[in-house]
Order: sequence, then C-alpha cells, then structure tokens
Amino acid sequence: MSRRRVVVTGLGAVSPLGNTVKEFWEGLKAGKSGIGPITQIDVSDLSSKIGGEVKGFEPGLRMEAKEAKKMDRFSQYAVYAGLEALEDAGLRKEDLDSERTGVCLGTGQGGAMSLEEGVARLYERGPSRVPPMTAVKALANLGAANLAIYLNATGPSQCLVTACAAGTDAIGTAFRWIADGHADRVFAGGSEASITRLGMASFGMIQALSTKRNDDPTHASRPFEKDRDGFVMAEGAGILVLEDLESALARGARIYCEVAGFANTCDAHHLSSPDPEGRGVARAIGLAIKDAGLLPSDIDYVSAHGTATPINDPIETKALKLTFGDHARKLKISSIKSMIGHAMGAAGALESVSLVKAIEESFVPPTINLDEADPECDLDYVPKVGQKLEIRAAVKNSMGFGGQNAVVVFKRFQG
Repeated sequence: MSRRRVVVTGLGAVSPLGNTVKEFWEGLKAGKSGIGPITQIDVSDLSSKIGGEVKGFEPGLRMEAKEAKKMDRFSQYAVYAGLEALEDAGLRKEDLDSERTGVCLGTGQGGAMSLEEGVARLYERGPSRVPPMTAVKALANLGAANLAIYLNATGPSQCLVTACAAGTDAIGTAFRWIADGHADRVFAGGSEASITRLGMASFGMIQALSTKRNDDPTHASRPFEKDRDGFVMAEGAGILVLEDLESALARGARIYCEVAGFANTCDAHHLSSPDPEGRGVARAIGLAIKDAGLLPSDIDYVSAHGTATPINDPIETKALKLTFGDHARKLKISSIKSMIGHAMGAAGALESVSLVKAIEESFVPPTINLDEADPECDLDYVPKVGQKLEIRAAVKNSMGFGGQNAVVVFKRFQG
C-alpha cells in the first residue's frame, strides 16, 4: 500500500507570548520576549529566578471549570490548545469520526506540579493528606488522555516521554499513523508545566539554567550567542491537527502545509550531553529528509533546537554542517527559544506551530539577543529581526536528554 499524504489543517497554542496561535505568532514575528520573573512559585532560594511563564491563562474559556480542577496544569494546557486546534481546523467534536481520530502528545515531566504537591503533603502531613486526585493528575499520559476524552477520540492514543524531543517525536509518530492508514486525523504535539521548585532546582544543580540575567530576563535566552549561559525554563502547549490529504480535500479544509518526513535516532552517548560531533542529530536530519523524498538542498529553513546552553549550540551547528555540507551556509536557521524559553517536552510542538506559520506566511522568525555569535556557531541564525523567505521545505530539529533526536520535515503544500 502506498503511503498516504499528510497535511496540517489546524493549530493551537498556549505560550509565554499568548494563549492563542495569533498572539503567539504575532509575538514571534515582532521579536518579542515572553520571559520574565517567575511569579507562580517561590524562587527566593533558587539560582535561576526567571522563566517563560504562561500568563493570563483561564481554562474556563474553553473547558468546564469543574473539569479543569481535576487536571494538572500541563493537561489543562493540552486540552486548551487542542480545542483551539479543533476550531482552527474548521471542525466540531461532532464532525470527528471517533474511531479514526487519534491523539499523540509528548511531555518531559507530565504532571510535575501535582506530583510535587503530593510528595510534599506526604512527608509533611502523612499519607492520608495526599491530595486524592494526585494519581489522576500526575501521570504523564493524562494530557493525551484528557484531550482524547474531550474529543471523544477513540482511535490510537499515546504519550511519548523523550525529554525535549517529545513534542517533535509525537508529531512524527502521528504522521506515521496517518501515512500508514491507522488513523485519518490526529491531534499531535506536546504540553509541559515544568516551572516547579523541583524542576528549577534540579536543572539548576546541573548548571543548565541561565543565571547571569535574573535582573534582565528578556535578554537571558541567547541561543548561539557568545555570551550565553544556559536555557530559560518555560511552559505551554502546541497542538497540530494532522489529517489525511484526501479527507482534508473532501471537506474543503484550509491546508497550512504538508508533513513530509520524520526520523528519530539516539546518540547512546551520555545522559545529558549530545554526541560531541553531532553525528546522531545529523543522521536524524538526513533520514528525515530522505523519508520526505527530498534532498538537503531542498531545505530552506531549520527551526533549531537552539537551547542557549554552552554545550548544545555548537554541536547542533556541527550537525547541520554534517548534514547539509556547503548548503548549510545558505540555510536560514532560528531558535524561538530566544523569545519563549525552553518548554521541554512542549518545545518541539510550539516550534512546529511556529514553523507551520512560517511556511504559510513566508516569514522566518528571528533569534533575538544574538549580539555576537559564538565563533563555533557561524551559520545564519536570523539574528534579532525576522526575514521574509519563500520556504519550500523546512526542518524541525529537537534534541533531548539521553541522546534523543527527533526531526520532522514540513513542506509547502502542492496539490
């Protein structure tokens, strides 16, 4: 059986720049920073006191308040963004073929806030005072499960936990489900609510977080910059509606772009550091481009992982050079983490929403705060100001702890 074509027909976002795709994308185009002082937890004794918090989030705008109270924040984000994506795709829940609709979401930490609260109650007040909903808030798969319940999606449902590659892995997995005929429509992406005291403290202990600019948060996330000092923790959700092309055409859907290829690899090198030569990432990029039936020279834009950690950025640059050769210097590359921070398992999903909009509007969002590039990061990272660009095909690259690499190729839709 020939592989079916897969297109993107809907988008949803909850982000540090706004809780709709429109607010998110307009902020990115303007080079706006969504990073500020952390307000939702006590950071007085933490080394990093800044983050990409979701602001003004009101779950009751899209879901019943009593149902939202049963969810961890990461599940609320997933359902909220998923319902925006449903609406954006021109669909209602009643329009979905339940058995042919799936959900595939990634997360790094799942219900970390609920788990942290449960552990604190356990040790401070005893087992009988653990919040009764802890078990059904904290599990990592409950973001996907809650969205599936809201949509009555009884097709394939899965949660992928591959650290910071999870959102991209989920989109790629959903693409394969549809391409291989296991589903006709999948709500895919990632959700994360990782701004917790344990999350901030644990990443702070391994010196992964930015600490030099606690008093200047909008300039703290500096991917590929000479003076970078770590990533800025963030949260949010990005959801894409992926759909079989025939189904999309039959209902007259607006098609944003086509999902053309996917690959994932493992460095099998180190728990927190990528392979120093970028070989695993390069192989994933090359395999995804091949899976799309394209050549490296067909790629115009790379939405980089670009965390702003001292280790990651030069290695990702090496990987791009390994994959693209001389063409690497013709690529436009940018990291929106410069504006929203690192949303962990949701990062690749939010970055994919941005990439889809970039293809639609022929506009590459910038890497802000890039005053002077690291000498080892010598490609075109679209510094400070976004650029118009007709994008034929683009790569979304994600790299996660444990050596997890995930790459999805999107391309302009041509009937």
